[in-house]
Amino acid sequence: MTDREPFRTRIKVRHYELDTLGHLNHAVYHSYGEVSRLELLEAAGAVKGLPGVASVLLETHVVFRRELRAGDEVDVTCDVKFGSGKTFRMDSTITKLDGTVAAEITCTLGLMDLERRKLVENPRGRFEAAGADLKLLSTAE
Repeated sequence: MTDREPFRTRIKVRHYELDTLGHLNHAVYHSYGEVSRLELLEAAGAVKGLPGVASVLLETHVVFRRELRAGDEVDVTCDVKFGSGKTFRMDSTITKLDGTVAAEITCTLGLMDLERRKLVENPRGRFEAAGADLKLLSTAE
């Protein structure tokens, strides 16, 4: 494992994202995780340089810890872990600015060859070959 802090994206909870109880709608937690994942991939240069290949979400799971309400600001982390197969993990924690953890998200992704519609081998190697900043993008697993 590295000593680096995970990538962070700050998001403000908007009124239209609330459910009938005045809490952040459950589906929006997934959206916040997606925002952080895409921001990280863009910041690491992992979006460009992969023609014909795209990241695909295979599985996602949210553990809800504390409610969020309109006006709350949160930091959404994104931490990437590559293994040895065709998939990798991008995990997020949604934390209020006071340090309260609101939710934890775990995701399994892969890189799909868009022509063959199959996952590619060694996604870490594909990101590296595309010139992605692996120091920003990955931690050891």
